[in-house]
Amino acid sequence: MKVSTRGDYASRALLSLVMHDVGAPTSVKEIAARTDLPQPYLEQILLALKGAGIVRSKRGVGGGYILARPAEEIRLSEIVRAVDGPIVAGDFGQPHTDGSCDHEGQCVLLAIWDHAGTHMREYLDSYSLADIAAMASGTAAWPTAAEAD
Repeated sequence: MKVSTRGDYASRALLSLVMHDVGAPTSVKEIAARTDLPQPYLEQILLALKGAGIVRSKRGVGGGYILARPAEEIRLSEIVRAVDGPIVAGDFGQPHTDGSCDHEGQCVLLAIWDHAGTHMREYLDSYSLADIAAMASGTAAWPTAAEAD
């Protein structure tokens, strides 16, 4: 499984909003400068996040983006889904439960891929944007390999 560049950039942009929250919208230009992300690509990502209800935007002077909800309520899984779609291990479909597999071993592998996608969704869902900001600022411990088990 791989988180896409879009998922990474979306997470980094939102983390920047949280870590530099001044209670007012932040311009795409400012976010791009702080995160070293390409501004045109960042604009597309922020529009997807807006469509998912994660950020709000304001036009004009003093405009930009702001979180639509508190950072504690925004899960990492939600951010990734907003820009990448469903979190799955692959596009394999659901396993047959009646044993009517077309190929040897197909059903058991489909079940394993489905289970892997579920684990990834649950793991990403265990982190809020506020949790990640606390880790980034050094006020909370970083995740460890043992937590992924």
